[in-house]
Amino acid sequence: MNKSRFVSVFVSVCVVLTTWGCGRGQSGHNSMQIKGSDTMVNLGQAWAEEFMKTNPDTSVAVTGGGSGTGISAMIAGTCDIAEVSREMKTSELELAKKNGIEPRLFKVALDGLVVVVHPGNPVSQLTISQLADLFTGRIVNWKELGGRDAKIVLLSREVNSGTHVYFKEHVLQSGAPGGAVEFTPAALLLPSSQAIADEIAQNIDAIGYFGMGYVTAKQKTLAIARDAQSPYIPPTIANVIDGSYPISRPLLMYTKGEPQGLVKRFIDFILSAAGQTIVSRIDFVPVKSKV
Repeated sequence: MNKSRFVSVFVSVCVVLTTWGCGRGQSGHNSMQIKGSDTMVNLGQAWAEEFMKTNPDTSVAVTGGGSGTGISAMIAGTCDIAEVSREMKTSELELAKKNGIEPRLFKVALDGLVVVVHPGNPVSQLTISQLADLFTGRIVNWKELGGRDAKIVLLSREVNSGTHVYFKEHVLQSGAPGGAVEFTPAALLLPSSQAIADEIAQNIDAIGYFGMGYVTAKQKTLAIARDAQSPYIPPTIANVIDGSYPISRPLLMYTKGEPQGLVKRFIDFILSAAGQTIVSRIDFVPVKSKV
């Protein structure tokens, strides 16, 4: 995919206070913290950079760490917005309520979760069932899938990642809804989507998954079918929009209750035509069809 890349660094130029960081954005001051999904960090930084161009008196800092980390930070009061690639768990909602927080959910973009291999790997398509067999350890050699005779190297996000949770629930557990299906212990848990992308680029026997915004020419995306009788669908923006690509999801933001002040202005910007145009530019899918 042709895309702009953004380095995962702070886009803030201010000194960030270590306590009550979340209160500044909500109370109308000019600095704000956003934390959470590694899938969304480049998108969040792109939004922040553009927002600060038209609001030069503001400072917006964006960091990753995983969806669970962002949610925990929001509940603890150390960020204004949690960027997440999954909805909050019941336990997280209960903890928020116990802390007097009523999280407000915003759907800000859509994402196709791509399955990637090295460009030299001859395998080009898989079913959801085959993916489940791969990542639970029932398939261990590429020759079982029409590839070369070599052990498969499985790459996954770590358990705190919303991408990890989504893949487990929608791929691994697809044949056993509500079941206790888990990743094989042989899967290597990597700390970021970029780490998976880098490993795929240099390991011809590896397979992994991440948000479509991370794909470069150094990885090959696989077409995915819901089952053996269904067509194999490539992970394109058009196929995510029309719902034909089987592994798609919303990208979300949570705030502590109804957003106010700087937080509200930032959310309004994200959902505007200008904000949704940035979604397309980073190779995610806008939540609004016309931007």
